[in-house]
Amino acid sequence: MHQFLKYTFASLIGNLLAAMLVLGLGTGGLIFLVVAAASKDTGPQVKDESVLVFDLGLNISDTNPESSTSEALSQVLSGEDSKTITLRSVLDTLEKATTDDRIVGLYLDGSAGGAETGLANLKEVRSALEKFRESGKQIYAYDVNWGEREYYLGSVANQVFLNPLGAMEFNGLSSEIMFLAGAFQKYGIGIQVLRVGKYKSAVEPFIQTNLSPENREQMQQLLNDLWGEFLTTVGRHRDLDAKQLQAIADSQGILKPQSAQSRGLVDKLAYFDEVVQELKQLTGNDEEDKTFNQIDLTAYARVAASNAESRSKNQIAVVYAEGTIVDGEGGVREIGGDRFSALMRKLREDDKIKAVVLRVNSPGGSATVSEVIRREVELTSHRKPVIVSMGDYAASGGYWISAYGDRIFAEPNTITGSIGVYGILSNIQELANNNGITWDVVKTGRYADMQTIARPKTDAELQLYQNSVNRVYQLFLNKVAEGRNLPQQKVAEIAQGRVWSGLAAKNIGLVDEIGGLEAAIAFAAEKAELGENWRLQEYPKTRTLEQRIIRKLVGANVDAAPPDLLIREFQKLQAELAILTTLNDPLGVYARLPFHLLID
Repeated sequence: MHQFLKYTFASLIGNLLAAMLVLGLGTGGLIFLVVAAASKDTGPQVKDESVLVFDLGLNISDTNPESSTSEALSQVLSGEDSKTITLRSVLDTLEKATTDDRIVGLYLDGSAGGAETGLANLKEVRSALEKFRESGKQIYAYDVNWGEREYYLGSVANQVFLNPLGAMEFNGLSSEIMFLAGAFQKYGIGIQVLRVGKYKSAVEPFIQTNLSPENREQMQQLLNDLWGEFLTTVGRHRDLDAKQLQAIADSQGILKPQSAQSRGLVDKLAYFDEVVQELKQLTGNDEEDKTFNQIDLTAYARVAASNAESRSKNQIAVVYAEGTIVDGEGGVREIGGDRFSALMRKLREDDKIKAVVLRVNSPGGSATVSEVIRREVELTSHRKPVIVSMGDYAASGGYWISAYGDRIFAEPNTITGSIGVYGILSNIQELANNNGITWDVVKTGRYADMQTIARPKTDAELQLYQNSVNRVYQLFLNKVAEGRNLPQQKVAEIAQGRVWSGLAAKNIGLVDEIGGLEAAIAFAAEKAELGENWRLQEYPKTRTLEQRIIRKLVGANVDAAPPDLLIREFQKLQAELAILTTLNDPLGVYARLPFHLLID
């Protein structure tokens, strides 16, 4: 409760201060503050024989989420410092460090706590870490309590350290679905659903109290694929095969330090100061020195960025489609159909843009908007290469907008597919009647009031909605078949709303190649016949002066997740209900993943 009040108060004060800041300083004053802040920055300095420090607590996302002024100030007042860095920034930084003679090693620091980076992004970062290690430079990794996400990266190290009083989590993946049907029934909220595809489980939380057999089947297979990739990747540098690692997970789950070492998951048990001593030896520091020569990855990223500028007129546009697909402009963490379509048209007409890499990290959303965006992607592909790079999610509507790419790349642990649609029709008749509220209606047609929430839909009305869902589903199948050059029958078989891992999607023809964003960019340059004469431009750009100013003033990015367990459960429920606010498709039909899919 203390945490809840803390965040509520911080949010309220943040909104008030945001308004006072803008009104009090005015635009001129804010611009002056931004310029003053920037003028003091002399840039990071890199000493010879330095170690690059990679905080595994960083959240690595496709784009750098832009908070509103009130959100950013709320973070400051609540004392939570959210740390986010873009995937491209991490990859560029590690590539630069690999060839920088001043950088002699890399330190993966897991002691700051775990991040929530998606599995596909972690896969690409790990590939970059492997290249760093293959260059002959040393990687050290340390944590007090190794979690699986952190260890996925840490296991690449030459030396993996664990605190003697710590522990290691190694127990597998799970996904826990929250079902709301019982609560809706208790409070008199009526739900009627329409769907096509026996695996299209997005509606299940509203009408059931547990998983359907079909949903359990697809979830189990998906987790098996993701876990299998995890075991193979981790075992590569630990000299352990998947069967050995599975045996550890099944027999222990949480390992004590000595057991983790004897099983070969870590190399040494050491306290932080002992790890620092080893890093001092690597950097040539004296034992009396307080620490070793080092530079933080986020600081070094600025060095890499400043040296990576190209003057080529040929541009490859990396377009980030991240978040839920919604009608209209959309928010900063959504794919707004109007905004995104306008961007694709602009890039299509820009002769300097020689190729487009569409980076999709979306669970889908509005079916209508997905088709609108797909059309823009198709038209753009007629003018220049459009290469799709799938991130953590490119499912349902996220797959819809990807289907017409000239080449589709995905990581083996990308979550994709989910080719299916559904509709949700709610009513509050019982809730209202129980509280003395009733309605009456006058109408000029049989279906004039079919959109009301005052009563359940009639069978005839449900059939009309079902016809719409069926039509959209058939359109979805047709577009996938056409875009992927697959027989209609095959698409019908692999659709049904079923989710697939990237690896499985490649085997059934939904994906062309296994690879990350860098591979997609390289292929785009090759497809456009640019050789080495090109540079990247990332879209969409930061959209408002308010967002740019607040980043300079307080360096805020995204909301930090409070550690309190009660608050976390409240936020889970909040996230489930928040999804309802994004359901604004003009036809009421959606191509979206199961609600708020979380894998632990």
